[in-house]
Amino acid sequence: MSDDRVPVVADGAWTDDVDEEEGVVVNWFAKEGRRVTAGESLCEVQVEKVSVDIAAPTDGELVEIVRAENAEFTVGDTLAWIEPGEG
Repeated sequence: MSDDRVPVVADGAWTDDVDEEEGVVVNWFAKEGRRVTAGESLCEVQVEKVSVDIAAPTDGELVEIVRAENAEFTVGDTLAWIEPGEG
């Protein structure tokens, strides 16, 4: 694997709507090995009762899912890794 991998991060963009900084991964829309495009929804997370889609930060291949469905996370955690590049 390359050192050029880009993290998919739970960046806390929803914090205006909730007080918690911890949540759970509800659903992955993309599987490892799939090509994704920047801005594409990769997974859904839930913080308190708010559901938020986490988007791909770049084009590339989803090479590793770090937090599986039903896994807990804290704002700032890496949820997955993307190997950037065009298909």
